[in-house]
Amino acid sequence: MPTRRAILASALATPALAQPWQPDRPIRLIVPFAPGGNADVVGRMVAERMTARLGQPMVVENRAGAGGSVGAEAAARARPDGYTLMVGSNGPLTVNPALQARLPYDPAADFVPIGMAMRVPLALCVGAAQPQRSGAELLAAARARPGAIGLGSSGNGSTTHLAIAALNAAAGVEFLHVPYRSGGAILPDMIAGTVHGAMTEISIPLALAREGRIRMLAVTAPARSAVAPDVPTMAEAGLPPIHMASFVGLVAPAGTPAPVLARLEEAMAATIADEALRARFLEMGGEGADAALSRGAGFAAFLRAEAQAMRDAARVAGLQPG
Repeated sequence: MPTRRAILASALATPALAQPWQPDRPIRLIVPFAPGGNADVVGRMVAERMTARLGQPMVVENRAGAGGSVGAEAAARARPDGYTLMVGSNGPLTVNPALQARLPYDPAADFVPIGMAMRVPLALCVGAAQPQRSGAELLAAARARPGAIGLGSSGNGSTTHLAIAALNAAAGVEFLHVPYRSGGAILPDMIAGTVHGAMTEISIPLALAREGRIRMLAVTAPARSAVAPDVPTMAEAGLPPIHMASFVGLVAPAGTPAPVLARLEEAMAATIADEALRARFLEMGGEGADAALSRGAGFAAFLRAEAQAMRDAARVAGLQPG
């Protein structure tokens, strides 16, 4: 029978079980776009709920510019300790590499995925004062006035920019691309008529469309959106069948310790599984990530496939990295 001294010696020789990482100060969440866009709105919703799970506030910092590259560079250069994260979306993670030759960061090497939150299709919109009431009419107007009809996007190197380029290439027309700092920033100008229309996430113009101040002509999805069933798909609207969606997730700087990533991933997955949040995403026109995508490995596999898809789309649209 072991003596008390032997038991104590054995206990001291046994490594203590690793304790889960617990943040002890606020976490900075960089949104690489201006306030009001889809990435900003979803990022803030996720941050609010993860704050409760992590026991420390997640403080949103908007760092807009260069299609998300300014904020992405700041996040990539941050100390990899779990106290700086980034809202990762199409622009900085999958589109910019296809359109920008000299990025100040490497999306694949400088970030590690935590999990996806949601995906949302894009909507082709015009201000309510514009005469076009269908996608076919807008296409006819673009053919009649090449380069004169402006469509706003959430910035150079965004998915919405690439969708406009793809529409131009597929339809053989020339819509003028008008980059903004975020999708939300387009709305006042579209209502005022300063810009003719926009390609943006359906969640952004949805409320104004319901008020009759913006007209959504088509969605870039294979099927109509449950939140706007009266809006046709691109093909139904007489447009090329372009299928693109924006995604939003969280990433951390490469080199973040595994225990920290594990704690953040658990908080993220539990947040995205919350039915109230998923219902809110659905109201916005988006789809909450499934269990696999809400974790790091699933999100990483998605990003690899999406990056290749964006390179293919840029090539079809005739866009060369510049």
